[in-house]
Amino acid sequence: RYCFVFALGYLTVCQITRVYIFDYGQYSADFSGPMMIITQKITSLAFEIHDGMFRKNEDLTPSQRCLAVRRMPSLLEYLSYNCNFMGILAGPLCSYKDYITFIEGRSYQLQQSEANGKEDTKYEQTDPSPNIAVAQKLLICGLSLLFHMTITKTLPVEYNIDDNFRATASWPVRFFYLYVSLMAARPKYYFAWTLADAINNAAGFGFRGYDKNGGTHWDLISNLRIQQIEFSTSFKMFLDNWNIQTALWLKRVCYERATFSPTIQTFILSAIWHGVYPGYYLTFLTGVLMTLAARAVRNNIRHYFVESPAVKLCYDIITWMATQVAISYTVVPFVLLSVKPSFTFYSSCYFCLHIASILVLLVFPLKRTQKGSKKYESVQPVWSKKLEEEHLLQKNSYSTTNNSFSQKQEVTCRYQALKQ
Repeated sequence: RYCFVFALGYLTVCQITRVYIFDYGQYSADFSGPMMIITQKITSLAFEIHDGMFRKNEDLTPSQRCLAVRRMPSLLEYLSYNCNFMGILAGPLCSYKDYITFIEGRSYQLQQSEANGKEDTKYEQTDPSPNIAVAQKLLICGLSLLFHMTITKTLPVEYNIDDNFRATASWPVRFFYLYVSLMAARPKYYFAWTLADAINNAAGFGFRGYDKNGGTHWDLISNLRIQQIEFSTSFKMFLDNWNIQTALWLKRVCYERATFSPTIQTFILSAIWHGVYPGYYLTFLTGVLMTLAARAVRNNIRHYFVESPAVKLCYDIITWMATQVAISYTVVPFVLLSVKPSFTFYSSCYFCLHIASILVLLVFPLKRTQKGSKKYESVQPVWSKKLEEEHLLQKNSYSTTNNSFSQKQEVTCRYQALKQ
């Protein structure tokens, strides 16, 4: 905890210096990005060492048990993990054990576990090639960059608070432009995170294992799933597929360890980690309301619409539209950064989704659920369920060796952690 407070505090001081002393609202050299990644690595490793060396095994969750570090890293290992060239600028975050497994050359010695639990080594290879995966990700980078350089500039988010637009446009038009302008703002993140992933893959890092046909997968540390983002049917599904490694970091260092209000604490930590612009705090505080309201609606209503495939499809379409509007509404301050334009936008919408979320929480009881117990597939829309089921089956079939456990134990550990 001391390490966590110190690292996050130092990051905050640097962000305050950059924003309010060097610059505010204008472009400047942003050194906080690499520091944000290093903060994630330092704090996550601190908790992993604590779990592995100072806590009882039975007190750990399956994911904590799998990632626990049971030997103090050397100085070289520590600096290599935090400052390696592959992820120093844009990440993404990876666990210490996955990184050391890669450095020691053991990440390719993975075996596929069949459905009956037996191990099949016929697809084991010495050095699977990342070339195809890197080429595909570079293609996505090129398309995202092209989209950002052309279409994004024609759909500025700032136009949502334009006086003439607010005065003349109807509500449906305003909400439609809100959706398309925020959708157009996402490709720059697709570009940066996919490029960072491709860089790691090109160096040989990010291999997740083989599927049942012997195909290789290079998404161990991928930071997003574009298809699931654009077709999200719930607030949770969007967050689970957006900035994945940061979401896992928030879960591991905050959500799983919080003794009260884990959702609220996690959103506040996310706001602090992102920076000191007021818009970040407005976005994440709004996100708390949206998440709790969406959870309440889902727990109390969804089971009425899942029996019939046709009804389920209609439900998915409606929840997709609602989710996209809610996400766009929530992240406007994140893009505008400052208080005045953010409140101008929310006041022009009469804080409608804030009020709706509060009413939902007053009307529907919010069921208490065990942290991490929900299955990811339960938030799938009809059109992507089959794809995600295949993805989950692939994820559950991989194992990683380590120095502390036998290979068979690690298969079970990895399976439980990924399933969680």
